Amino acid sequence: MAGQPVKSRPLVVKIGGSTLGSHDTSLRDLVRLQQEGREVVVVHGGGNVISQWMQRQGLAPQFVGGLRVTDAPSLEIVVAVLTGLINKELVSQMHELGGRSVGLSGIDGCMIEAKIGNPELGFVGEVTSINNEPIRALLDNGYIPMIAPLGVHERDGSENAGSPLNINGDTVAGELAYALEAEQLIFLTDVTGVMDGGGRVIRRLDRRRANILFNSGVIQGGMIPKLSACLRALERSPIANIIDGRQPDALLECVRGNSSGTTIIEDFRSVRRRDNADGV
Repeated sequence: MAGQPVKSRPLVVKIGGSTLGSHDTSLRDLVRLQQEGREVVVVHGGGNVISQWMQRQGLAPQFVGGLRVTDAPSLEIVVAVLTGLINKELVSQMHELGGRSVGLSGIDGCMIEAKIGNPELGFVGEVTSINNEPIRALLDNGYIPMIAPLGVHERDGSENAGSPLNINGDTVAGELAYALEAEQLIFLTDVTGVMDGGGRVIRRLDRRRANILFNSGVIQGGMIPKLSACLRALERSPIANIIDGRQPDALLECVRGNSSGTTIIEDFRSVRRRDNADGV
């Protein structure tokens, strides 16, 4: 409608806990982007820390298709570690570096509603709706939302209605990028990118080739939800990247068009046709 302000398209960044090491500059990069006036939404993981706390309690971590099996005792640990320990440590580090960030989870403001899709996984949610209002309010006031990947079971009259659910962080990042029509989705991982069958990094991917990799079984384990999230984001976002977040300045370089990992877009064939039409 004429006269209404156009909403900006934020960057959505997924930070894996395993990428935050001595050489990692991800948090500094985030602060730099904020100081440059970029809007950024961050989803953080914490799988390694969760597994450590589970083992301390005598619980063996289990995964199916790259997703953590979450029974009732495990859910208590997931909620405590993600929303407490990890989320608040990241927010405090951001402020120490001069950034402005607010930590929350998908439970806050009923931001992420979900349902149990696969009972074999236990209390693991599949996202059914996103409420952008808490995120937009923080962005509009100059904060980086630091989001723990949890959600609330949708109000469907079942015994689980209103209960917390564990949601894969990669999936949450993809759904938020879709809901926010993000300018770009960036995964900071502990691998160099999407690998082909020979273990080589694939520098450029589109939906067609990604589906071939899925169907041939090349994409396995934790890369399954990452690449799936990228394809979800591409329904409304122009580009997604999966890069090695352990490298200094990896995030800044990626935002500036110098991706060190795998770049995913909807269809490279259309790009080539457009470049040819422009005489490139």
